[in-house]
Amino acid sequence: MARPIWTGTLSFGLLNIPVKLMSGERRVDLQFRLLDSRDNARVRYERVNEETGEEVPWKEVVKAFEYDKGSYVVLEEDDIAAAAPDRKETVDIDTFVDAAQIGPEYFDKPYVLEPAGKAEKGYVLLRDVLARTGKAGVGRVVIRTREYLAAVLPKGDALVLMVLRFAQELVDPADYRLPEGSSSKWKITPRETQMAEQLIESMSGEWNPEEFKDDFRERLQKVIEQRVRSSQVVQPQAEEDERPPEGAATNVIDFAELLKRSLEKKGGGKRAAKAAKTATKTAPKAAGPGRPTKAAAKKAAPAKTAKKRPRKAG
Repeated sequence: MARPIWTGTLSFGLLNIPVKLMSGERRVDLQFRLLDSRDNARVRYERVNEETGEEVPWKEVVKAFEYDKGSYVVLEEDDIAAAAPDRKETVDIDTFVDAAQIGPEYFDKPYVLEPAGKAEKGYVLLRDVLARTGKAGVGRVVIRTREYLAAVLPKGDALVLMVLRFAQELVDPADYRLPEGSSSKWKITPRETQMAEQLIESMSGEWNPEEFKDDFRERLQKVIEQRVRSSQVVQPQAEEDERPPEGAATNVIDFAELLKRSLEKKGGGKRAAKAAKTATKTAPKAAGPGRPTKAAAKKAAPAKTAKKRPRKAG
């Protein structure tokens, strides 16, 4: 069974939904080892001092930035820790945008958010509202030691977290020599346009990703299997806590009340006040003891997480 990368919270407004960050991709590349053809021994990569040619132990390795050719500034572990983001194990949604506005060039890597603890109600609430409105939650998430831009999107019964590229990571297409202007400028006739449309229509179908296979990998796999069967092989020399964070929302939280307070906190003016009033009137009231107290609502605020010291390289 797959293990979560981390267990934390999905946060927007005053709502905190305990989630587990699960990998959304599967690596299927064939992994190769480098061998010495003379005796089939494995080839190792070593950390070698360029001046002395001697191997450098990990404890003597430091990180440095080359600000000029041959000139470096060494960064201490405390420097890196100070620059590391404070937010850990939290997906902080800053805004909601139309999902269609996020261009495909921004999408980088998929993850699946799985509800943790007793967070199914909040999970389904956000999932269904995003699906109905066509919105995506955009915010930041820390995965391991780096902070990423991310979008939370609904997909069937799941909430998917897509790591996004920052704008500065993309090359503006205008930097390249591209054919500008309409079809008429390039002497494309109406007949050619019509024939192209007919060809595209004749080749159109439903998107079915299962139809597309990694043919290169499959052919290479067959070569490997044939080598194994023919005995053309060599023998190289041998050589998480899932508890929901304190203060996280569970199925007993009055989501209408939290949503109302979030809207009021944002200060959205008359529209926010009207939406909050409507949410309060239409939300079913829990009976007596089931209604959350002020203390319970206060506990639903995002929990602060302790800073972690980064591990040394290696």
